[in-house]
Amino acid sequence: MTMAPTEIASNDEETMILEMVRELVAEKIGPRAAEIDATGEFPWDVKELFAQNDLLGIPIPSEYGGLGGTFVTYVKVVEEIAKACASSALIVAVQELGMLPIMIGGDEEQKRRFLPKIASGEHLVAYALTEVSSGSDALGSMKTRAVKQGDNYVLDGQKIWITNGSVADVVCVFAVTNPEAGSRGVSAFVVEKGTPGFSVGKLEKKMGIRGSPTVELVFSDCKVPAANRLGEEGEGFKIAMKVLDKSRPGIAAQALGIAAGALEYATGYAKERIAFGKPIGQHQGVGFMLADMKTEVESARLMLYEAARRCDAGGPDVTLWAAMAKLKCGDVAMSVTTDAVQVLGGFGYSVDYPVERMMRDAKITQIYEGTQQIQRLVISRRLVGRG
Repeated sequence: MTMAPTEIASNDEETMILEMVRELVAEKIGPRAAEIDATGEFPWDVKELFAQNDLLGIPIPSEYGGLGGTFVTYVKVVEEIAKACASSALIVAVQELGMLPIMIGGDEEQKRRFLPKIASGEHLVAYALTEVSSGSDALGSMKTRAVKQGDNYVLDGQKIWITNGSVADVVCVFAVTNPEAGSRGVSAFVVEKGTPGFSVGKLEKKMGIRGSPTVELVFSDCKVPAANRLGEEGEGFKIAMKVLDKSRPGIAAQALGIAAGALEYATGYAKERIAFGKPIGQHQGVGFMLADMKTEVESARLMLYEAARRCDAGGPDVTLWAAMAKLKCGDVAMSVTTDAVQVLGGFGYSVDYPVERMMRDAKITQIYEGTQQIQRLVISRRLVGRG
């Protein structure tokens, strides 16, 4: 008897969580996916569904209100949701991304102040690093400033491409506190919604993940309490690098889910669509495509799960595995969804079928949380050094 891929190394608690997630996806999320994409509106009903079922605090320790689950469980949950709706999967993934700076750099008081509301879903959280002039050089070219004034820091600048930035209650923001120190002069802060001088700017119109708002955040004479600084001044670079080790597998899980969902749909279609007297999947031209798609999805899944396992273990090679998983899963998502559209032919190009949406959603997984070129740079430097 074969074992389902998502049951590999599963414990009883994880199995129960995944069964519940699959049920939610089938009954509530899958039927909403096309509408979420078409309207481009944030799905508050899906967010509430996740909150009610304790899916927004999976990796947060139980003492701070989370499930205290493993990172392996977390990536499997993101994968299952992304099979039906990549935008909905981002609600879980970005909640994890946004809380990581607090988990990594926050003191006990900050963790107890912010994490319980994040874990329960009462507060959504976002992560603000990227700027107009930075992109892949997000820390080295940062312009947003934070100047200490008494018991506050005054933030001035803007961030772009901030996922869920317009719906977040708290945002982890990186800003320069020492302009002379380069990337080592960056510090991290928690900025709360409603803080004077903090506003939401432009809403991006995107190719995919349309149900996840991507916005500009503006800071103008924005006074943030010094008590909201995470770690010491200048520790922002260290915090951001540690965040990437845990956030990249989350995006890899989203990419894997998109690919797996597209493969499942294309396979079902290939069994039913008749051409030249038999199902098109039985013609080698299509059958071999499906075989390659299946092999790539399963190889990406194994790499992701191993990366997540290493995140749980906290080993020294987490950075390498996180980059490899993100690279592999992102590329597989793009290739498999492209082939899924091809399998469906003209129908694949129609919005009446989900694979065109999956193809549009897949592209971003090769770009955010570090482009595929950056992943290759990280991997090669781990192998042969910086030069």
